[in-house]
Formats: sequence, structure tokens, C-alpha cells
Amino acid sequence: MTAKDVKEIFDRGLFRGEIRFDEPMSAHTSLKTGGPVEIMVFPEDPLSLKNVLSACEREDIPSFVIGAGTNLLAGDAGAGGVAISLREFRSIEPTRDEGVLFVGAGTPLAMLLGFAQRNGYAGLEALAGIPGSAGGAVYMNAGSFGTEMKDIVVSVSVMNRHGDMEILDRDSLGFAYRRSNLPEGSVILSVNIALGRDDPDAIRRRTREFLEKKRAAQPLGEASAGCVFRNPPGDSAGRLIDAAGCRGMRAGGAEVSRVHANFFINKGNATCRDFMQLMQAVKARVMEHSGVELEPEIKVVGGND
Repeated sequence: MTAKDVKEIFDRGLFRGEIRFDEPMSAHTSLKTGGPVEIMVFPEDPLSLKNVLSACEREDIPSFVIGAGTNLLAGDAGAGGVAISLREFRSIEPTRDEGVLFVGAGTPLAMLLGFAQRNGYAGLEALAGIPGSAGGAVYMNAGSFGTEMKDIVVSVSVMNRHGDMEILDRDSLGFAYRRSNLPEGSVILSVNIALGRDDPDAIRRRTREFLEKKRAAQPLGEASAGCVFRNPPGDSAGRLIDAAGCRGMRAGGAEVSRVHANFFINKGNATCRDFMQLMQAVKARVMEHSGVELEPEIKVVGGND
């Protein structure tokens, strides 16, 4: 998609929202890395998103959704094609079903937890401190302290690359550890979640307790993308990395956290190449020490050449 193509969409009234050219990915990722993406769009409604996806599909232009930019490592050389931000898809509304909330995919999890606390919706407390958006949390089946998104999801509204919409129920999503089985290329628009009811003060106390535990065990104040590697069956990636002597290892400006070994942090000037080198070094050490091959949990977009 070229600037001319984008202007044509604007002129025909087929897009509502903001469009930026050569937008630095570093401004949209929690790791603060990444060169410019050719085009970044911020659609305001499903029709605008549909028209962008349809144009990309028709012209065979690569596109990807960045969500809140957590769990994402963007290449130093930037990326071609179109990055789609769903930041405008943020909304929280009670449905007709008792305890069920409609949540826009771009809604920050922190905003959702705040709404739940104020209005007496229980069941999200253990997710306190997880960065990102509702859509990303569903896609990755985010979880903490024994609670995962799969436990509260009722249904998910998605759009495919042709712009067709579909509602998928929880059983069809094939949730697994840090995975969902969404159809290839699907973009999450919204999710319906089922929560219990409780006194707001009780919910607030539980949320604070979980957050304090997390602050003691994770570098929440640092620039990170959350856990870098998936936990292998029956074990913890953080334990394996620590046991291999990787805590505090560095590559350029990227460092293995001294608080939680499965968190890699940007010490201020890290590049994507730094993080990639650190991941490879840690993966090799863990393989040498324990014979376990770690699988990345974060997604890499763009290039480094």
C-alpha cells in the first residue's frame, strides 16, 4: 500500500482514523525498539479496519496488528507494509447477560481491571500488572497466579483478512498455555467475558495483594515485553534460565532481569539486535545446562539489516 493508495481511501471516505507514514515502531512497543514501519493506521471503527484489510489483501500487501505493543520485538530496520493499531477499539459495556462485559480489543487491561473494581466485577484480580490490551490478552491467553483469559472468555468477535466478521465461542478457540487457536490472520475486534460479583472494596484488596506479589517477583518498572520464553511442560523458563547462570547477562543495552530471569529489559539504548543476540545466548546456555530447548513467547516483526 503506497501513500497514493492511502490517499485514495481517504478521498473515497472509506477510512476514519489516523494514518502515519514511516512511523517509528519504538514509540509503540513496550521494549522501545524498532525502526520505522512504512504505514501505520489507527482505524476508529470496524468498517475502516475492513477497508484497510481488504485493500492489503487485494494488493498483496503485508499487514500486522500491533495491539498495545507488548510481547512484541520490532526490528531495527523497520518493516514494510501496514501496521494496524487498535487503540481506538477501547470500550467496556455491561451486556444483557448478568456478569458479562463487552470489551473492545484495544482496551488496556489496566483500564478493564479499574472498571471491574469500581463496579463490583470479580475474577480479574490475578491479572493485575499484566500489560497490554484485551485483544492481545485473548490472543496469548494471558494468565497469572492460576487465572487465564480462557477462564473468563465467553466469545470473541474477529475479522478475517477479507473483512468478514465472525463470532467465535470459547470452545472453538482451542485455548492452551499462552496460545489460542484463532483462525489464521484473524484480527480480534472485541471479547465478551463472564465475571462474578463482589464488593468493590474486597475486589480492590485482592487486586492490590496480587499486584504486590507481582512487584516483588517481576521488574514491573522496567521496559520489558513480559516473559520472553514459554514455560516448558512441567517446568519454569525463569528457573531454567537462572539455573544456567544467565541472570544479569547482557548484550548491548539488553539485560536478563536480576529480579525475574525470564524478563529481558531495555537498559535505555537496546536495539532489536541486542535482544535477539541475548535470546540466542540464553537459549544456548539453557540447552547446554539442562537439555531443554526454550521456545520464544514474544513475536518478532520487521528486519535488522
